[in-house]
Amino acid sequence: MSHVLLLEQRNFIRQHLRNLRRSLTEEQQQRAADMLTERAVSFEGIASAVHIALFIPVDGEINTLLLSAKFWKQKKQIYLPVLHPFAAGHLLFLSYTPQTPLVLNKLNIPEPPLDVRQIITLDRLDVMIVPLVAFDNRGQRLGMGGGFYDRALQNWRQQGFLPIGVAHDFQKVEKLPVMQWDIALPVVLTPSQLWQWE
Repeated sequence: MSHVLLLEQRNFIRQHLRNLRRSLTEEQQQRAADMLTERAVSFEGIASAVHIALFIPVDGEINTLLLSAKFWKQKKQIYLPVLHPFAAGHLLFLSYTPQTPLVLNKLNIPEPPLDVRQIITLDRLDVMIVPLVAFDNRGQRLGMGGGFYDRALQNWRQQGFLPIGVAHDFQKVEKLPVMQWDIALPVVLTPSQLWQWE
């Protein structure tokens, strides 16, 4: 299949699922977040983790704020992605506590203010909870199109952390059109199911 056709297909899936996500009611979002949180905290890979990268939900993404509250209660350390100030397309992960002020970055996503003392290197993470727009039967992931997480996940095996995608149930599709830079996920959690590959 041609490169252009693949990109068109990906954009169609992306647009469709983002629209579905954004059309959820507050009640549907709340129920999904409650179920996801319960599933996540009982998953062994998360239960045994101490250093966890998380993300702040935007654009109808499944709500992870309940999860962060649970993690803080369990004395886990949480980190949020921050756009790298000079390596375009890359992320840094910074410590996030209930006291951390958040500022909107140029993509309109809340992030902690840049402070080198708060950065964690990827090899010190136990888990990276990853946003996604769609995933398929083989754990392939489709993101928002910026490639930020594909770059962050490039060497996850060598760095020793576990990437876990989280999404609404309807974000699963049968088969995604894959590009060579896509990184498949070993685990995806949805409100009603745990998907594991490998």
